Amino acid sequence: MTTAFAVTWDYRCPFARIGHQHVLAGLRDGADWDVRFVPFSLGQMHVEEGQPDVWDDPEKETGLLALQVGTVVRDQFPEQFPAVHLGLFDARHVESLDLRDRDVLTRVLDANDVTSAAVFDEIAGGGPLDVVRKEHEAAVAENNVWGVPTFVQDDRAVFVRLMNSPVDDADGRCVVDRVLDLLDWTDLNEFKAASIPR
Repeated sequence: MTTAFAVTWDYRCPFARIGHQHVLAGLRDGADWDVRFVPFSLGQMHVEEGQPDVWDDPEKETGLLALQVGTVVRDQFPEQFPAVHLGLFDARHVESLDLRDRDVLTRVLDANDVTSAAVFDEIAGGGPLDVVRKEHEAAVAENNVWGVPTFVQDDRAVFVRLMNSPVDDADGRCVVDRVLDLLDWTDLNEFKAASIPR
């Protein structure tokens, strides 16, 4: 039976990168999952009371352009989304590149057979910003989401911080299945390591 769940992302978070690596590895391994990838602005979560929302001045928000790029690819180029999604995470966390730089975003898009001009034209029209805002606000209103990656299934939402990238696709599938099993266990409210052996 197909397992449906959602998972939030913001490309600036290293733990979102690891979580999404696991999800995409599991999908490559053939997991019977119906995954909804939800853009989520960490910048909006840090807006102080009385200050304007990031949606009101998107040029000032460091993560919003990349979120829009990812959302356009998710919605209009779904076959390329996994590779672009990982490419954007890697540009930030492996190459330490600035995701506000259109040249960086263009390079990731072009490397994965997505026409960057089409993506940026869509963004210029304002639609992707509206989608990111609506999905972010829905995650907050419906599931009290406050961070990434948050896994959401039915009316349960759990922020998950995985420490290591998957060693292979089967490992990614196994790890996400564990997360989903814990998500299904409604008696568990919090399970947090006091320290992490390294």
